[in-house]
Amino acid sequence: MKGSIFALLGGAFITIQGVANAAISGGIGTWQAATLTQLTGFIAALLVLLVIKDGKWEEIKRVKPLYLFGGTFAAIVIFSNVKSIQLIGVTLTIAAVLIAQLAITFLVDGNGWFGVKKQKMAVPQFIGIAMMIVGVLILSF
Repeated sequence: MKGSIFALLGGAFITIQGVANAAISGGIGTWQAATLTQLTGFIAALLVLLVIKDGKWEEIKRVKPLYLFGGTFAAIVIFSNVKSIQLIGVTLTIAAVLIAQLAITFLVDGNGWFGVKKQKMAVPQFIGIAMMIVGVLILSF
């Protein structure tokens, strides 16, 4: 239950962040908005870290180098979402983002990438993503 609540919160805030970033970028530029978002996100995370103190920095050396570039991926996410919202609107952007996320998760789960347990993808999962794609196409008209 807790995981679902966090997922719903994350999804809600991704949408709100995308809309806010699109508004910011209209005034100062897209990469400037991405920079500001990353900076304020860093400050917020640092403040939470200083209060909660739930991790061990010594363990960072055990993290695979590729995973240390998560912030880089976030910058690309921000830039892409901002541009997409400006070009096609919030609804189609979020719908397309969800489809892209599902498609990549199929690859990650199906191949066991990034150390996750390999999952079998069956017909119902493919039908589900096909239905989402059809839904986005319907939304676009």
